Amino acid sequence: MEFEHRSVLLEETVNGLNVRPDGIYVDGTLGGGGHAYEICRRLGPKGSIVGIDQDAAAIEAAGVRLKDFGEKVTIVRSNYRDMKSQLQKLGIDKVDGIVLDLGVSSYQLDTAERGFSYREDAPLDMRMDTRQTLTARDIVNDYGEQELYHIIRDYGEDKFAKNIAKHIVAARKEAPIETTGQLVEIIRQSIPMKFQKMSGHPAKRTFQAIRIELNHELEVLKDSLDDMIDLLNPGGRICIITFHSLEDRIVKAAFRKNENPCTCPSDFPVCVCGKVSKGSIMTRKPILPSEEEMETNSRSKSAKLRIFERR
Repeated sequence: MEFEHRSVLLEETVNGLNVRPDGIYVDGTLGGGGHAYEICRRLGPKGSIVGIDQDAAAIEAAGVRLKDFGEKVTIVRSNYRDMKSQLQKLGIDKVDGIVLDLGVSSYQLDTAERGFSYREDAPLDMRMDTRQTLTARDIVNDYGEQELYHIIRDYGEDKFAKNIAKHIVAARKEAPIETTGQLVEIIRQSIPMKFQKMSGHPAKRTFQAIRIELNHELEVLKDSLDDMIDLLNPGGRICIITFHSLEDRIVKAAFRKNENPCTCPSDFPVCVCGKVSKGSIMTRKPILPSEEEMETNSRSKSAKLRIFERR
């Protein structure tokens, strides 16, 4: 299958970057190269972009899509948490803009054998980086009931987390849970039918939770944001697209902290903590997809774009 990912909030994100023709940009979640392609179109002869992705299929697809831009483009197989060290290897200390699109690509969801989708029966995998040895199967079969409960509750925000974890542990005592189809059936049995009819696919939240745990998605985001803001030149911007409230809260809190890091009590007449603002939030409220985009790309419905500018 051809790698496909319809870039969400494409115009809004690239416009929000305020691309300078001679600037250096980073797409930390390159995917099929949709955002990177639009950035490249706005670059002059001296401009460049570094694309980072941990998915081999994405790297291959983006290489094809961006090949006409030649030496403007450098593609690196890595996780965006290693952005600083990867840029240092390329002799880059500062950049003019960074993009992160935290969504799972259409290709990953639609390629059954990747194990991301609850709509197809396939081996339980869910690895963003196939070089990693731990898979979703290991989590489902080896984690304790309490661990599973906490993951599904905290990362899936599923109110039936306790019952789902209990059913998973009971089922795997009979035989290992090997496929997405088996897991979906166990989840269905854990949730009362009236709730299944009300709130979309019953497995959606559990699959999200396992994927987040397996790929350390929230830890990576939380641990990387300050470093990425520090990489920006004055006037440089970071644009981040999130797809669920857990990610969005992390981004919102990090942007706020970097805009106003002062820890002095509110009744102090002057700041004595010495913590200086690193810039400004450009989006007091997140930018959302248009009605038209949501109609043509249903996966954009939960997307939110937040932008921060370095001072």
